[in-house]
Amino acid sequence: MSIFNYNPRHSHHVNVGNRPLGGGNPLRIQSMTTTATTDTEGSVRQCIAIFDAGADYVRLTTQGTREAENLRNIKAELRKLGYDRPLVADVHFNPAVADVAATIVEKVRINPGNYVDPARQFKQLEYTDEEYAAELHRLEERFTKLLNICKEHHTALRIGVNHGSLSDRIMCRYGDTPSGIVESCMEFLRVCVKENFTDVVISIKASNTQVMVRSVRLLCAKMQMEHMDFPLHLGVTEAGEGEDGRIKSAVGIGALLADGIGDTLRVSLSEAPEVEVPVAYKLASYVVQRAGHPEIPATEAPQFCYENPVRRRTQPVENIGGDNVPVVISTRLDGNTAIAENQPTPDYLYLGRNLPNADKRTPGIGYIVDADVWKGEEGTYPVFTPKFLMAMPSCTAKVKFLFLTYLDLTDEVKALLRTVPGIVIIAQSNHQNRLGEQRALVHELWREELPVPVIFFQQYRLGENQKEDFQLQAAADMGALMFDGLTDGIMLFNQKPEDDRSLPIDVQDATAFGILQAARLRTTKTEYISCPGCGRTLYDLPGTIARIKAATAHLTGLKIGIMGCIVNGPGEMADADYGYVGAARGKVSLYRGKVCVEKNIPTEQAVDKLLELIESDAQKRENI
Repeated sequence: MSIFNYNPRHSHHVNVGNRPLGGGNPLRIQSMTTTATTDTEGSVRQCIAIFDAGADYVRLTTQGTREAENLRNIKAELRKLGYDRPLVADVHFNPAVADVAATIVEKVRINPGNYVDPARQFKQLEYTDEEYAAELHRLEERFTKLLNICKEHHTALRIGVNHGSLSDRIMCRYGDTPSGIVESCMEFLRVCVKENFTDVVISIKASNTQVMVRSVRLLCAKMQMEHMDFPLHLGVTEAGEGEDGRIKSAVGIGALLADGIGDTLRVSLSEAPEVEVPVAYKLASYVVQRAGHPEIPATEAPQFCYENPVRRRTQPVENIGGDNVPVVISTRLDGNTAIAENQPTPDYLYLGRNLPNADKRTPGIGYIVDADVWKGEEGTYPVFTPKFLMAMPSCTAKVKFLFLTYLDLTDEVKALLRTVPGIVIIAQSNHQNRLGEQRALVHELWREELPVPVIFFQQYRLGENQKEDFQLQAAADMGALMFDGLTDGIMLFNQKPEDDRSLPIDVQDATAFGILQAARLRTTKTEYISCPGCGRTLYDLPGTIARIKAATAHLTGLKIGIMGCIVNGPGEMADADYGYVGAARGKVSLYRGKVCVEKNIPTEQAVDKLLELIESDAQKRENI
């Protein structure tokens, strides 16, 4: 695989009803119902809404055999109404349910962490090699039964690993790591290979985008080593709703799609399931349109590790690079210097040739202007282009920004970067695959041992009503650059289209900060780890999310998990400060970190109890 040139990863063809995937088939889009699977009418209605939105597959939860058996009725009603697209059964904790579902629907999803390991109790903290082998034998014996049923009924299988539900066996030997996540999957894949069952799709999901991307990258490498080419399903689980859910999903999914990884995907939003589908289509179509682009000739830096990247070491220039968090530069070519309220303040404003008077400038913000109009005013900085390189050595500014493309990185420029202090590169690209070209620029700097900080400049042309498109595209373009450890800053610019109004500046800036937070590089607001809901959800999820957000949005840096049920709840919100998890119908349990601090609270009291817990802890910290 070339990290500079877009080429879809090879995967084999998998039969899923009349919508096969992998093997050169189109990217398949899917969603999941939130209705109880025992509710035939409601489930059929929601399946239709999802299919009408354009989904290829619909997944339904099947907690028990009663739900599994009712899939037959749901399928029959859909077929009567002319809907013949595949249905997928989602199974947790009960292998017998998967056996039943495999005789009815076109695909069954199982979770390795709770397929033969029904509960994570950590009663056994160490496994000898013999004990571990015995556990694997038990897994193989039970799993083979399901594979035989799938073979008989031509049913595909999805092995869906969730970061939040790894088995005791995996956790005790590998811990909560990408290696453990991957091995959880490989244990099952090796059985599939042994049994010559190939209609298998894999997914590795996490709410932490760094964990998700690293785990999928590592899985691809591991499969290649073992001569496997199973197709992949992509998704960021518990991504949330609104713009945060969209940006977070696009950062994680987009980073993998951009490297040609992925055969099917779901954008998991805490919203109506049919809303997910057009979002997924927008994201997928934006990334795959770079197919067939002109080749980018580049060489990977030997210091870079794709499966386990670390941040590129750069020489700090003021607050940029080094160990500093990535900065945000807001592009204000119209001279608008207004700072939006109730959102993070950009570190720098780029004003082109329109520097305002000192009394109109906000303290603490750096103002960037074109080098030929820069006069050395306090708190201002010049930006150069290759055309004005010769003026850089004599410039006295503490920070000298330089717009640069990969093709502009000549020997002359490299010599300048070695001798002139205080340079920060703003990486530009007009290439069809701008991600690849921007990667190439940084890798060349890395190879040449030039520790110059790099800020990525991403440019768009979208109208006033294309906010979602802007968020998805910018997040997808930045995803891999951030997970690769290459990002010292982000600079977004949206040019006003002809015959349309431009996006507001506050959308541009909020998106930049949202992208950094989604990649876990800079935290500037409260983060909500919330599931999309399904038939297992035990309370009013959308209403609860809205209420919790309204009461806690001011708690910058706090992570709050809002989970519909216990399946992935505690695990998926493992790095959350607080958790709100459905425990039973009408009951909620509260968590502080991974520890349950109050169980089975009536839902009508639970939000208030959560807020009391947060407030109590805050007061204790103040008194220390």
